[in-house]
Amino acid sequence: MTTSNSSPWSAVGVLPVEQYVAGLARKRMAAGVLFRDSTDRVLLVQPSYKPNCEIPGGAVEEDEAPWTAATREVCEEIGSDRPVGRLLVVDYVRPQDSRPEGVIFVFDGGLLTEDDVATMTFAESEILTAGFHTMAEARGKVKPLLADRLEAALDAVRLGVTVMCEQGNRVA
Repeated sequence: MTTSNSSPWSAVGVLPVEQYVAGLARKRMAAGVLFRDSTDRVLLVQPSYKPNCEIPGGAVEEDEAPWTAATREVCEEIGSDRPVGRLLVVDYVRPQDSRPEGVIFVFDGGLLTEDDVATMTFAESEILTAGFHTMAEARGKVKPLLADRLEAALDAVRLGVTVMCEQGNRVA
């Protein structure tokens, strides 16, 4: 019998919701946007704080949807308020370089021209340059994991699908 001073959650073997939630795994999330030109070259940005290039995007903040993070990061990094398109890639990444495991989302940014790139305004002290690169060129400018993810994203665009990856390698 439950009295006014006891909780049904205090029954033997039943965890309070707060305790259950506190024990759940935490994963980092990031969201990026694939912009390309009419020849399928990909847009890469050169951050000031690391040696390798990236696609526009970044970490998903607390209480933020991945597509909202992608839109925010594109606006912050390259000054574009274009809405992001459909989801191209969901990539599970294992822990690495002292980072916990995570889920990375890549959205379609659509086609841009060289003129579009020339009019971009970069985040002050965060982005140095931006430009289009073939996938062969991109492989020499980004980490291998991102290069694999970009190949999967280009496949997703061509096929009109969303792909699932693990460590950048397509699994579905």
